[in-house]
This record gives sequence, structure tokens and C-alpha cells, in this order.
Amino acid sequence: MLTCRLCTLLVFWAAALLTVSVGRATASDAGDLLPGFRHSPWFGEQVLEETTPAGIRILTNAPAPVKFDPTRPTRLLFYATPNGNTIEQTMGSALAHGTDWHFDIQHVAAQVRRLRELDTRENLVLVCLEASGKSWPAWRQKHPENTAVIRELVEAARRRIPGTPVRITLAGHSGGGSFLFGFLNGGETIPDFVDRIVFLDANYSYADDAHHGEKLLNWLGLAPEHRLVVVAYDDRNIQINGKPVVGPDGGTYRATHRMLETFGKKAPLTHAKHGDFEQYESPDNRSLFLIHTNPANKILHTALVGEMNGLLMALTYGTPEEKGWGTFGGPRAYTAWVQPAAPTVAARPAAGPILARPKDAEGGKAVMARVADMTTAERETVLLKEITEGNLPEFLRTFKAIHVEAVDSEGVKHTAVYDVMPDYLAVGSDTDFVRIPLTPMTALQIATGFGCALPTRKMVDAIYAQAEVKLEPHPMTEARESVKTFLDYNAIIEMQRAGKPLGLLVAGNKKDVVQSVRLLEKPNRVAIYGWHKLDGTPIQPLTIVHRDTYVDYSHGIRLVKQTLVVDGKPTTIAAVLADPKLKTLLTDE
Repeated sequence: MLTCRLCTLLVFWAAALLTVSVGRATASDAGDLLPGFRHSPWFGEQVLEETTPAGIRILTNAPAPVKFDPTRPTRLLFYATPNGNTIEQTMGSALAHGTDWHFDIQHVAAQVRRLRELDTRENLVLVCLEASGKSWPAWRQKHPENTAVIRELVEAARRRIPGTPVRITLAGHSGGGSFLFGFLNGGETIPDFVDRIVFLDANYSYADDAHHGEKLLNWLGLAPEHRLVVVAYDDRNIQINGKPVVGPDGGTYRATHRMLETFGKKAPLTHAKHGDFEQYESPDNRSLFLIHTNPANKILHTALVGEMNGLLMALTYGTPEEKGWGTFGGPRAYTAWVQPAAPTVAARPAAGPILARPKDAEGGKAVMARVADMTTAERETVLLKEITEGNLPEFLRTFKAIHVEAVDSEGVKHTAVYDVMPDYLAVGSDTDFVRIPLTPMTALQIATGFGCALPTRKMVDAIYAQAEVKLEPHPMTEARESVKTFLDYNAIIEMQRAGKPLGLLVAGNKKDVVQSVRLLEKPNRVAIYGWHKLDGTPIQPLTIVHRDTYVDYSHGIRLVKQTLVVDGKPTTIAAVLADPKLKTLLTDE
């Protein structure tokens, strides 16, 4: 069993990096980044977004490279998303017209940023986790080995992030508490490297017969710096549309009182009343229970986290920063650290449709003229906005089916059908468009928002083999990175394509930015491949020689839908790449 788990973990990290989706590049020195991380557009931070074969999305948000000191202690804050919420909604942003209200209720990222400003003794790294189906309880039911997977996930992150030492905080809100209980259930004891556990109205599943109380008490006794914080409210009588929200034995109020009874047997808890809150605290100040009495009988579930600064309070309890950030209960103490409104694409489900092109959108040539003298980072900020707001040609919106087959190690033949954009990503209209080279960071941000991925080398070969229009590459040698050359080469492609209707599957006109396991060898590189000649041989072998900030006229972004059909059944690219028997359908690496 151990060997299987280790194999699963190795596959997890390889597949995770294959499906990484990250923020835009900036002018900062990429050499300062943590391994595998990319620049974020917000607050100079660095980020890494991954997806495991089991369907767990992970966004790791670290301080700016200049602020991360590997010789200092590092704290990894694992925050499990609540039911029904995405990572982006949990991290939070300002609201704008059309932004989903879920972005304005937790503000986990802003609360972490506030604490980073207060506490410079350690590197605070946020690891936000979202289960497939946006429900940790449902995910755990579908995965019998969930406890081992959760523990290994935490251990792996602890090994890969530098710090002296690396300590762990486990936190969750609502259904995210199921992740915490999964960790508790994964061993007889709680490891000493975990020094803080936080339930933010999330302890529904607490049970003494599962030895939760015993494990927590034993862990608290291991070291004076260990802390447990539990926040809840009186939810016994709340209703929605005249119906009770929790059952006669459910809710966090009852769960918290079960905990209090168990903890009180160890040592009497001190009790105090602070406004609408009942406070229970252990004599050694290692455990804190806060229960809102809810006299108005309101639903305070998420208000405890964001509106009342619940995460900040829980993270600073028992530290020198405890009194320095504001007040538990409100007002918000982190508004200056809230990032701007999320792009429209982030507010939609990952597999949502591409937005309709705005009636007043500029043509491709006008957009490129506007960005001609910008830095790469500035240019890509504009192009990201244009594409995510729908300024791309209509013909790119109808994808083409690619049919492939492969034989696995046991001699069984498998088939797959996946959908690809008919040409390379472009900005503008059907009558005025320009194919846009992009860094892999921006490309992946767009791809993820559209429910897509980048192709592998093998997929690029299959696309070329099945292309309806095959164009001869036309290498250019001067000013390869200039917008003028982007435009000149786009014009050459259009001359070659003359007489062919838009929407046909076109190939041979660009090198593809691809996903590749070779990126594990050297983080912060761009993988490129292709540019097939008419005889089918690629000019560009698979290479990672360039930094991920390098972009030239020959690079193209081909989007592939994340969902595909394998042997007649729907699945995802990430799942196929992680499957030893099926991965040869999509990769030859």
C-alpha cells in the first residue's frame, strides 16, 4: 500500500505541474521565484496553481520574491474552501458590475496579506485547496484513501517550500472542515510540525468516537506553541424559506459544545462574555472557543470569516500580533489588501463559454498598435483583458474534434476524442484579427478560464496530421520579439491562407506553447514545439531553452478543451495524463 501511495504522490506532482495555471509575468527577476512559481499581478506575489489527478485544485500564494527569505521560518497556511465556493471566490476580490457576490465574503488572501505586513518574522505562504465538485465531504466519500491523500499532500508541500523551519497551520470554513478531519483521521497522532488548527464554523463532523478530541488534546500538549481555535455561532434555530438549516443534532453550535465537554474533562475552561460572543479558553491559553450567541437569529456562517475578521483573529491568537490588527467582530481590518475586481472570466465556472465579443471592441490591428511600445508585462495585461472580455474572432469559438488511438502496456487499444481551437489564439474580429504570441503564464490563465488546457507535443502532432489547411513555416530573423514582426508574420499567414474559409483546422503556421514534464527539470521556462513543414517534420523540437518571459513572433497559443472522451466516457486531460494506461493517448513523454 505504501508503494502505491508514493507512486500516486509522484504522479500527482508531475501531473500538477503539467496542468499549472498561473498569473501574469512582471519585470521582476524570475530567478528569485520559488521553484515552479510564477509572478502574480497582485501585490508582487508569486503563485503556483496545480490540479491533482484526484481533482484537487491547489493555489499556492507566497510573498513577493524580494520578501521571501528561506533562512527565516516559513508558515504554510492550508485553507480548505467551503462548499460551493471556488478558490478564486475564497481568496476574494473587490466587487464590480457582474462580479459574483461570493468574491466578497471571505477575503482569505487579503487577511493573509494584512498579517504579512504585521509579522515579518516568518514567510507566510497560503495554500488554498478546492475539491472537485466544490465539496470536501462529497470528495472524501468518492475517495476511500482520502485521509492518506490529504496527509501526503500536506507533507509534499512542506518538503517543497523552503524555510527554517517549516510549520503548518490547518484551517477551513464550512465544508472545508472536512479536509481538516480528513487530516486528523489520517494517523494516530497529529504531527508536531502542525502548530495551529483553525475551524471557522467548520467543525460539523467532530466526533469523540473518532478520537478527534483525544488527538487534539494530545497534540496541544506536545508543545506550548500549539494552538486550536474554534469559531461557531448558535445555528440551532436559523431557517431559510421557513425551513430549518440544520437538523436536530447538527450544526456547529452543537459540535462546539461536544468539543467543550471533552476539553473540559481535561481541565476546566475559563468562560467570559464579550458582546455577543461566549468565550471558552483553556488555562494554558492553547485552545480558544468563540461562539456567537446570535440573538437576532441570523445566518452568520460566512460573516464570521470575512466580515468579522475571523481568519485574522484565529491566525494571531497567542502571538505578539494578537492585538495589533483590529477587532474580531468587525469592521473589516484588511480592505487595503483586497485585490481589484476579478476578471470576468474568473467569475464564471471554469468550463464556461467564451464571452460574446463586445460591440465596441477594437479590431486586432488597433489593439496591437496600442500595445506596440509596451513592455511584455504591460502588453500581456492588455491582451489578457481583451481576450477574457470576449475580443476574439467568432471563427475561433467553434472547436474541431481530434480523434486518436493508442495501445497500452497490456496490448489494449484505447480511443480518445478531444476538441481544439481551429487556429491559434487571436485578438479582434473575423475581418480584422491578429494571432497573438503570449507567455505561458498568460496563456494558461486564459486557457483555464475558458475550460481549456495547452496541448502536449503528441497532441500538436495529431492536430497537424488532421489539419484541413497545412501552411509552410516562414522563419523571420530580425526583431523577432517586436509587435511589428508579430503583425508582419500574421500578414504572411493570411496571404498563405488566402482562398480558404475561416474556421478550418489550420496548422504549420506557428510553434506551439505546450505543456511538458520537462518543465520539472527547469522551472520558469517556456516549452515550445512544432512549426511543421509540409512533409510533416517539425522545425522546432521540444525545447525549454527560453525563460517563460520570452515571446517571439513564431509562438502560437492553441487551446484544447480540458474535457474529452476516452473509450466512450467523459474525462479530463489531467486525469488521462495521470493514468499509466491512458496517458499515451495524449503524450509521448
